[in-house]
Amino acid sequence: MEQDDRAAARTGFWAAVACVLLSLAYVCAQLLEWTGLLGSAGGPNSASTARGLLWLLTPSLLLGPAFVLLMAALHCLAPPSRRVFSLAALAFAILYAALTGLVYFVQLSFVAPRLASGDTADIALLLFVPYKSFLFAIDLLGYSFMCLSCLWSAFAVPAGNGAGAARTAMVATGLLTPCLAFQMAWPGLIGGGALWGLTFPVAMLLLARLLRRPVSAPAP
Repeated sequence: MEQDDRAAARTGFWAAVACVLLSLAYVCAQLLEWTGLLGSAGGPNSASTARGLLWLLTPSLLLGPAFVLLMAALHCLAPPSRRVFSLAALAFAILYAALTGLVYFVQLSFVAPRLASGDTADIALLLFVPYKSFLFAIDLLGYSFMCLSCLWSAFAVPAGNGAGAARTAMVATGLLTPCLAFQMAWPGLIGGGALWGLTFPVAMLLLARLLRRPVSAPAP
């Protein structure tokens, strides 16, 4: 493996590790939120409190840049014949990080302090209410792009022991796209969308395991 490939693999490894940890932190916070332990009324349809937003959205905000770094590393490791897939994956990842990063930064820096003080009379449009708010729709669009990024990147995963399992997990995450893209219209799709909490961390873990080892040759 060339020096540039080793740098890309190392970057991808640590980015994948960060994605594992941050996604699991979000999943744990979401479970606490749904059980009402972070101050909300509980369940997937309840609006979060300021404390809930802090625990939910901090790892989510950091996940975006980590995922973009991972997709950039995979693009560097992809063979020329497959870089159309890795480049598409990187483009979708950037869209995901930009959209969700905007939502989460606004929530954490502007909305959460207003919620904590009870001063929300003039920011109704910015409140993050499941299935009833503008920013929730943007968030779902962002995660739809993330799933599409996973789907496209599956075709550019470098060869190595465990590459097949990593590709399968990435495809499984990508196939959840409709459950996120159409969830505003059909909230019941949250049952399928919740599988992201399993498929995505597993995919990231498998990619970290793959990129930790020398990448000798790309997938044919």
